[in-house]
Amino acid sequence: MQPLLSVEGLEKRFREGMATIHAVNGVSFEIYPGEAVGLVGESGCGKTTVARCIMCLTEASAGRITFDGVDLQRLPGARVRRLRRDFQMVFQDPTASLNPRFSTRRTLREPVLLHGIARGAAAETRVRDMMARVNLDSGHLARYPHQLSGGQKQRVGVARALITDPRFVVLDEPTSSLDMSVRIYVIDLLRRLQRDLGAAYLFISHDLSTVRYLCNRVMVMYLGRIVETGPTEEVFARPRHVYTRALLSAIPVPDPTARRERILLKGETPSPREVKPGCGLQDRCPSAREDCLRPVPFYDLGGGHRVACLLASQA
Repeated sequence: MQPLLSVEGLEKRFREGMATIHAVNGVSFEIYPGEAVGLVGESGCGKTTVARCIMCLTEASAGRITFDGVDLQRLPGARVRRLRRDFQMVFQDPTASLNPRFSTRRTLREPVLLHGIARGAAAETRVRDMMARVNLDSGHLARYPHQLSGGQKQRVGVARALITDPRFVVLDEPTSSLDMSVRIYVIDLLRRLQRDLGAAYLFISHDLSTVRYLCNRVMVMYLGRIVETGPTEEVFARPRHVYTRALLSAIPVPDPTARRERILLKGETPSPREVKPGCGLQDRCPSAREDCLRPVPFYDLGGGHRVACLLASQA
């Protein structure tokens, strides 16, 4: 099977005064039709920048992004806009991502009309069908964003992304601004819609429990680089990178009597203004050694589980 999305050597640098911010540093991965892939890591590690580069909302500094065999970076803007029917994005903040001047009906009709999917009564039928899919009744069609709750706004954002029947959807922390009860509901909705529509997901989050529930495969990102990737259950059960272990050890456990080792990394995350050639965790890892100061390749552990850590190569 050919990948639907292929990212090769993606880099993104920003200028900040006289300094250069290295937001993404040589990220490569593939996503196949119908699968849900999680991208996890602490805030500021470059997850959203990767998403914005994929969606052509931010221009990459280097690398290649291929969607269904088409190099997106070589396409003129008009061609990219025509392709947007097939790849869509659900943004983190539904209040900021919805036009306050658009009613729900207009928000959902715009992509349908723009891509020539339907007109007139057929467009209205499509809008109402999508509203039913995200469990919003037709009475919400005349409402504006300020008249909707946070959960309702995010469901409108999901409906807007899916109404064109895309083959690939980026979800950038779509539940982080919602309270827990609404968050669980939206996550179940996303899982059901993916099963019904067959779209591939890139689910960006720092909530590892949600990623485990929703995603078949997970990629762990630190300081602009992917450090571990593999089937979700395999990575959660047998994490091999020290950073992955630290992340997983911080997941809350519902049993107050349960005891487990908490892995605490020393110091703070280094500044993205300076990229060191070796492992990005070299200054914080309790097991770091001289070899970690040199470029670390990915080691294939089998079954799609790969990790950029010298310790994993010797286990």
